[in-house]
Amino acid sequence: MSRIPVRTRALVGAAVAAGMLAPLAACSPGGSADGPKTSARPGAADRPVTVTVTPRGERAPAGRPVRVEAAGGRLTSVTVTDTDGGRLAGRVAADGRSWVSHRKAVPGTSYAVTATTRTEGGTEGRSRARFTTAPADKVNKVDWRPGAHTTVGVAQPVSLVFDNPVEDKAGVERQLRITTSNGTKGSWGWIRDWSGRDRVDWRPATYWKPGTRVTLNAGLSGTDSGADGGWFVRDYTTTFTIGARQIVEVDLDTHRLTLVRDGETVRRIPVSGGTPGGDKRSWRGTAVLMAKEGTINMNSETVGLGDAYDKMVDHSMRLTWSGMYAHAAPWNARHFGRANRSSGCIGMSDADAAWFYRQVRPGDPFEITGEDTKGVVAPGNGFGAWNLSWAEWQRRSALR
Repeated sequence: MSRIPVRTRALVGAAVAAGMLAPLAACSPGGSADGPKTSARPGAADRPVTVTVTPRGERAPAGRPVRVEAAGGRLTSVTVTDTDGGRLAGRVAADGRSWVSHRKAVPGTSYAVTATTRTEGGTEGRSRARFTTAPADKVNKVDWRPGAHTTVGVAQPVSLVFDNPVEDKAGVERQLRITTSNGTKGSWGWIRDWSGRDRVDWRPATYWKPGTRVTLNAGLSGTDSGADGGWFVRDYTTTFTIGARQIVEVDLDTHRLTLVRDGETVRRIPVSGGTPGGDKRSWRGTAVLMAKEGTINMNSETVGLGDAYDKMVDHSMRLTWSGMYAHAAPWNARHFGRANRSSGCIGMSDADAAWFYRQVRPGDPFEITGEDTKGVVAPGNGFGAWNLSWAEWQRRSALR
């Protein structure tokens, strides 16, 4: 590490080669290196302050905090900025001998460091340095839900799916912060997404309170996700609001769907669920409305059911990644309220589906019961975390 002598009573500056700290010239206030010198008498109190900065060099290792240290004096302030103007915040220690950034240095980034110092005798000085971190061999990216500035239902989790494997789950989870307008407590839980990728969701112990404002700050930039995962080179944030308490109760045995809002029944709708006795059965448990997809093509071959159907379907509301929807199914009208004869989805009339589609929003829970089903919706098959008890969910955190 390089050392910097500081010998002047005034603020001084010097151009510094990348990754190195050079001696600073002495000057009087407003003067130059060749101008008149200060009148301070040499003494122990005015011996040079030496400043060291790590990392240093042209290909410094990333993923570490920036550290600035002073010997023979004190640091009064430190500024670390990248080439885009971003700033690494930090704090000078109480004894003034060191400064450490709160965040880590990001791969493939150049940083400029400016440190202001004061000798024991009160002489002030300023030193500058630059260093560049080595580029990342692989970058990990994140797909997150819900989107910013949305209003969602009371069962909506915060969900992050990673492009590459996350080996250091604890290290990644430490960088994730959830803040709420009313102090709602919850927990992160690691699961395998339906796509096969690593995923971490945050949910409260029970459904959200309506009106809660939620903010995710994923300060991942500069974090190494581990072997085969690569580095994160950006942060992620989203803010959303919880809407009305709407719960959709689906009883497959009585073939009825009931929309309950704020504890009051709004409407009951006759439906037909998945055909009993085979792969066309519906899932049970809590499935969360993932998206309102409108009119879409549904092809049975995409969900492993051969050539059973291939048609355009109106008012489609996705409930799982595996292909269970609530939607209009006029071709099945004779079974609504009487029997389960669909290929796994919850079908209803055009009129009922159009009305229901307007009422619900992503994040609304569908609480599905029925004797003959494929089983409970898995945590990674859509937003199935609510099918685990609170204790089970907490155990999925990497920090417990």
